[in-house]
Amino acid sequence: MFKSFPGLALFIAAAVTLFAGGSAEAKVRVVTSTPDFAAIAKEIGGDKVDVESLAKGYQDPHFVDAKPIYITKLNRADILVYNGLDLEIGWLPILVTGARNSNIATLNSPGNVDASRFLTVVLDVPTSPVDRSMGDIHPRGNPHYMLDPRNGLLVAKGVMEKLSEIDPENAAYYEENYGNFAKLLELRIGEWSKELAPYKGTKIVSYHKNLDYFTRWAGFEDAGYIEPKPGIPPTPSHVASLIKKMEAEDVKLVIASNYYPQKTPRIISEKTGAVFLSIPTSVGGEDGINTYFDLFDAIVGQITSALGSGSGAAGSGGSMRNG
Repeated sequence: MFKSFPGLALFIAAAVTLFAGGSAEAKVRVVTSTPDFAAIAKEIGGDKVDVESLAKGYQDPHFVDAKPIYITKLNRADILVYNGLDLEIGWLPILVTGARNSNIATLNSPGNVDASRFLTVVLDVPTSPVDRSMGDIHPRGNPHYMLDPRNGLLVAKGVMEKLSEIDPENAAYYEENYGNFAKLLELRIGEWSKELAPYKGTKIVSYHKNLDYFTRWAGFEDAGYIEPKPGIPPTPSHVASLIKKMEAEDVKLVIASNYYPQKTPRIISEKTGAVFLSIPTSVGGEDGINTYFDLFDAIVGQITSALGSGSGAAGSGGSMRNG
């Protein structure tokens, strides 16, 4: 997961020297680990903030290259918003350490925002000791919580409170933006829920456990995973077993984030007749997905289109790749 870079230490020193003591900016500088948090920070911060995401929406957030330029961005940040639950453990901590920015350096720093702290429910928290034989298990629970839009509301409120704390003169502005965002997101959650309602109970197979929050919110049932264990590539025997299970349980839908390998899910789709969807799972995951609303419009739209396009609740089979 972690990648080292020749000359990284020299770059860190140069970056810190260059930017240390720089003049204050009028806008609050917000850096986020992933674009979902950036999208929400932009909604709440409006024209009072400058927001940058380190990862792109089409990247697997577990394995982002720790580019030296990211150290410069973090060195200048007033606020760092990140996923937590060890999602970024392979790349973000080394960058934060290198940035030498006391605003964001530790959990107790004024601008360090572990967004997982705003959650009310964390899925898949291990109940026994974790080791590598179990795959890439996250000891504090499943980190892919932003795929439940209700968690977007919690994160937005937390971001509003942090911006108000860092920039109290504009607290009323942030609170108003949060109110508008929350009102619209609650409305859209109701609409997406209605679109998904006819398909409650649908069994799906997904590539990784990153869709667990979504399926729980949508009322779907996880029928299995293409990865035999989180982060472990599928073996032929596992795929054969999964195909047999899908046929026995009449599973009609296979879904994978569009940054995961597509060959195996496509083969499973062809063998079982299930529809295969390759979907964006983060803001920026495809062209045109620029906001948190765009993301769920795309996901809900693609899934309901697939489920409603054929016989039965889950479509007529075949393969449908999007993106």
